[in-house]
Amino acid sequence: MAKQAWRILPITILGKWSIGLIIAMLPLFIIGISFTDTLYKSVSAGDTILEDIDARPALALTMLAGMVCGIFAFITGLLAIIRQKENAVLIYMSSAIGGLLVLFLAGEILFPH
Repeated sequence: MAKQAWRILPITILGKWSIGLIIAMLPLFIIGISFTDTLYKSVSAGDTILEDIDARPALALTMLAGMVCGIFAFITGLLAIIRQKENAVLIYMSSAIGGLLVLFLAGEILFPH
């Protein structure tokens, strides 16, 4: 079996989607963080996600959209690596970032504070 060389950019559709989703996640988080300091500075957070969406809709929906992008970047990156044998470095990085986000969200669900 011939050894494939590592690439930086992906060639598969799933790989490109994974990179695009992880890139989209970053501005969504940055926008959400800016809403915390500007738009909703005096508004307190809700106890649940639905209460938070009701109290601070722009902030909550922007952050949720960023989290969804990160989760889907993880899933599409794994599919590209496993099924399509993608070996681009950026796919591994986007999957790692998405995986850390999934791990963080699992920790928040399992051990709320």
